[in-house]
Amino acid sequence: MTTNPRRPRPSRNGAHHWARRWQAATALVAATLLLAACGDDGGDGGGNASAAGSGADGDGFGSIAVQLSWIKNAEFAGEFMADDKGYFADAGFDGVDLLSGPVATEELVATGKADFGLSNAISTGAAVANSDFPLKIIGTTYQKNPFSILSLADGGNIATPQDLIGKKIGVQDPNLSLFNALLAANGIDPDDVEVVPNGFDIAPLEDGQIDGLVAYVTNESLLVKGDGFDTVDLGFADNGLPFVAESVIATDDTIKNEPDMVKAFLKAEIQGWNDACADPEAGAELAVEKYGVDIDPPLELDKEVAQAEQQCDLLVNTDETAANGLFTISDDLVQANLDSLAAAQIDLEADDLFDLSLLAEVYEENPELKP
Repeated sequence: MTTNPRRPRPSRNGAHHWARRWQAATALVAATLLLAACGDDGGDGGGNASAAGSGADGDGFGSIAVQLSWIKNAEFAGEFMADDKGYFADAGFDGVDLLSGPVATEELVATGKADFGLSNAISTGAAVANSDFPLKIIGTTYQKNPFSILSLADGGNIATPQDLIGKKIGVQDPNLSLFNALLAANGIDPDDVEVVPNGFDIAPLEDGQIDGLVAYVTNESLLVKGDGFDTVDLGFADNGLPFVAESVIATDDTIKNEPDMVKAFLKAEIQGWNDACADPEAGAELAVEKYGVDIDPPLELDKEVAQAEQQCDLLVNTDETAANGLFTISDDLVQANLDSLAAAQIDLEADDLFDLSLLAEVYEENPELKP
């Protein structure tokens, strides 16, 4: 039995109420809509998403809202940089309200409560296929997703998909279909794995109550290592599900009717993330000292720096982004995402989920954004 003295905390470094809010998001859509409408204190904007074009005076785009996928930690260092350094303002926005998650991001963007959202290809693909939400991925921060099965080296030691057989795996309700897709992609019968409902708390893993936990390689693994444990990560992206994540989503209407606003937003995002990966410590400090200052328990700078460095090294920067620029998604990666969706029993064509035309125009008009 571990005697490691630590205060219980949710695995993605936020207070326990965030775990409950995430699990309730899909069931309580009305509550999440209200949450988004109330706004957030970390951006320059003021609450509700606006039709950016209608709020503009000809020289700008008014204020917009961006729904983040999680609490304001280093996961969003690029957004913090873009806001703090004035890239959003330079692009023509009076304010960009960065709304904390987790909430039902696709629902909020589809219903106009946020102008843009950050999500992943599986979640957005499911919303498009199952709910007919008029959404597209228009670029992506993470070239591959950070999901993993996290285990302890002297515990579950889950290094291959076959190691899942006979194990107890903690799975959050929103990630159950994703976990089942991992099993399907690797030919594993769900009956051969015991799913244990779990919030976003790392304590059951550290205490040996479960053998593995659906996690983020850039977050939970760092937290557990920080508690003194040797960890093993079985990455989804390397085991049949190489889908993109922290992807920018927008409605078809926004893409069609406000292309200049979309391009301005993407340009500022690229600038922010170029800076965040050039100076990970600065992005982490913004998370700890400015944007995530009200998070309880407080963010820990060492962990946020490690996350900022790791996400850039493992997820944001690749050979393809070195050639094509950040946020781009190659044809091969689009196909890999469609294969991931098929493993999750989501049948879509590329044009159903991706529209990268405006991102291409951003790079044509701003070649200096490329490395």
